[in-house]
Amino acid sequence: MIFGNYLLNLETLKEIDSQQMYAVYDNWADIAIKYYKQDIDPIKFNDLSHIVFAGMGGSGAIGDIFSSILSKTNIHVNVVKGYRIPKTVDSNTLVVSTSVSGNTKETLSVLDAAKKTNCKIISFSDGGMMEKYCNSNSIEHRQIQTHHSPRASFTAFLYSMLRVLKDSLNIKNDDILESIKEIKLLQTKISSKNLSNSNPSLSLAKWMRGTQLIYYPWGLESVATRFKNSLQENSKQHAMIENIIETCHNGIVSWEQASKIQPILIQGKDDDIKTKERYEIIKEFFQQKEVEYKEIISVNGSILTKIISQIYLLDYSTIYNAVLNQIDPSPVSSINFVKSRLA
Repeated sequence: MIFGNYLLNLETLKEIDSQQMYAVYDNWADIAIKYYKQDIDPIKFNDLSHIVFAGMGGSGAIGDIFSSILSKTNIHVNVVKGYRIPKTVDSNTLVVSTSVSGNTKETLSVLDAAKKTNCKIISFSDGGMMEKYCNSNSIEHRQIQTHHSPRASFTAFLYSMLRVLKDSLNIKNDDILESIKEIKLLQTKISSKNLSNSNPSLSLAKWMRGTQLIYYPWGLESVATRFKNSLQENSKQHAMIENIIETCHNGIVSWEQASKIQPILIQGKDDDIKTKERYEIIKEFFQQKEVEYKEIISVNGSILTKIISQIYLLDYSTIYNAVLNQIDPSPVSSINFVKSRLA
């Protein structure tokens, strides 16, 4: 494949992606089924009316996904990406704290705050301070293995958490298995075994230049957020997200001036009819303004299937984009700089 004057093949992918992140993504389906079928104790929390998912970065993205899955239930969901828990936490609240390393300061702070209330708590990490804290305070904890990095460990953690929490959250087993089946199908199209024009992730990667503006509908915000984060961490480039309905009341005015920003339209197959109408209007507007855009339309299936398949396609595009720009997707020295300064 050609990106400018740059040839992409398996050898150059291995050379530039120094820690072989792509190899983990090549096996997302296998990782998902392995961790969903693993011998890890599930748990049933009863009488839940409120759930708080606490986590940063890749762990926070998992909370976003659970929030989307539960968006049509009677359970109120908060996703905390910071230090404090909502004041509405009570005995009918479940606080789910997730940190791949187990040492994320913000999430440990939430865990400690939750311990001081009468809420229900469970945590997930690959050991670290979180596991020690839970063991010392008789808090439910499940250890999950890290794969390469927190963001690449996404499927291992998501499907482990689905196994542990599905009965508490009334998530259907069939929906989970359907999502894994879709990942497996997509894997044949976007993995490094198919570095051709038929690879949708690679095609998107070649199209992306500079800053992406990602539009999303209600229900798929988790996809947009994850894509933004992956562009920032893997491609080392700026990215923004906007709700498609809200942007019609403000953001669309920005397109009255010429811009190098590239819009990407994330859509669900069965979006609300008014949302679909809004997308058609936005596309008509872009065509009039001669603004080139890309559409990422979900597959059919459950909300989990829609989300995980879009995340997989978009995540892999950020790895390809990085390599095409001769950027190693794995290192995140800026994050390490911030962490080194935290008390």
